[in-house]
Amino acid sequence: MSDHDRKPPFRRGGKSFTKAGPSGRRPAWRDKDRDSDGPAILYGWHTVTLALANPARRIRKLLLTENAARRLAEETIDTRIAPEIVRPSQIDQLLGPDAVHQGLLAEVDPLPSPDIDTLAPEGLVLVLDQITDPHNVGAILRSAAAFAVKAIVTTARHSPEATGVLAKSASGALELVPLVSVQNLARALTRLNERGFMTVGLDSEGSEDLAAVALREPLALVLGAEGKGLRQLTRDTCSVVARLDMPGEIKSLNVSNAAVLALYIGASRLGLMG
Repeated sequence: MSDHDRKPPFRRGGKSFTKAGPSGRRPAWRDKDRDSDGPAILYGWHTVTLALANPARRIRKLLLTENAARRLAEETIDTRIAPEIVRPSQIDQLLGPDAVHQGLLAEVDPLPSPDIDTLAPEGLVLVLDQITDPHNVGAILRSAAAFAVKAIVTTARHSPEATGVLAKSASGALELVPLVSVQNLARALTRLNERGFMTVGLDSEGSEDLAAVALREPLALVLGAEGKGLRQLTRDTCSVVARLDMPGEIKSLNVSNAAVLALYIGASRLGLMG
């Protein structure tokens, strides 16, 4: 398709969006094209209300339907800025008809990425090796919040931005679990090793079952992308590479499900389950 044939963006409140195509399924923005220094788009009840409750999150713009505004008022949730009341179809136009926005859309500043040296050497940390699916990363974030993970370390490249689909899948966990973005994952793992973390890579070819590994705190669990798994340099930098043994006929799990199982094993072994 030539540039001449492309649909021009339209602007709402100073931000450009691309209109949905003929199928009506294309979202009005795409995570992979978003400028990482620009605003993030959050939508959905839990995603937006937890952002409103986070004093570290700067809210630039807030779109609400009348029903959403009424519910926020009933639950005495402070919108922090004057919202723009819109019809649900107006949010549909921005996000696409498949987005479950529940009448809330916020344009916000991204949260700052902590430095890896600021992570306290305690508890659990997750490290993601180029997991690119925003649904999976969002689900992992949600599980990380449930298991009180201290931070998630991701690569600056080949990782989805903390916006849109990822934020919705995380269901508010972006406000609860810091995301540490690093340029070089092997160097970051080396730094974690030097700071006393036990770095355990999860791979189907791991030498032993994670449940049999003598885990200790602080613990960093390292997950690879579906299909590719851990990159070789990542594997070589981990202090242990373990597998998740399954009793059934299917021996592998979706990466977000594998994260939940690994977090449960890790948290249980470290005595973090209460």
